[in-house]
Amino acid sequence: MEHPLRFPLFALMLLLGGVPPCAAADAPLRVVDALDLNRYAGTWHEIARYPNFFERKCARNVTATYSSNADSTIRVVNACRKDDGSMMQAEGVARVVTSPSKLKVRFAPDWLAWLPFVWANYWVIDLADDYSYAVVGEPGREYLWILARAPQMSDGVYARIVARLPALGFDPGRLVRNP
Repeated sequence: MEHPLRFPLFALMLLLGGVPPCAAADAPLRVVDALDLNRYAGTWHEIARYPNFFERKCARNVTATYSSNADSTIRVVNACRKDDGSMMQAEGVARVVTSPSKLKVRFAPDWLAWLPFVWANYWVIDLADDYSYAVVGEPGREYLWILARAPQMSDGVYARIVARLPALGFDPGRLVRNP
């Protein structure tokens, strides 16, 4: 498996640390009231996302897998299949910030973990009661993901999620749905 270049991930972390809030989204971003990290652990399939630099080579089968580490952090493994059929994978770590719904994630090397700007916001802003789907964003509203436990989501569930996004300050027109 190809490991993505660390420089683009480092550049992303720099960008996320300094992204100003979107003018159309003046209100603070709300997160879900409760998130059970044990239930959240496991593999999630990316259903849709805002286009972003670090997933530019991902063509399909995008997943994020979360598991607990002994030090109370969360292991993050993002993977996807590229156009040529090969797999690409990046491993990171997440930590709870102020509530289980607000996490910071880092894909930069461990020796840079002390730098605040290598940690990006990962906020769970919508979640199915049965943990069948989750919506993840960040306060600047520049990044957004719709995730599901299954590789596909019904059009009805997707439409209901997308309909709630403007109230959270996100533009549904920017979403790209995975094949």
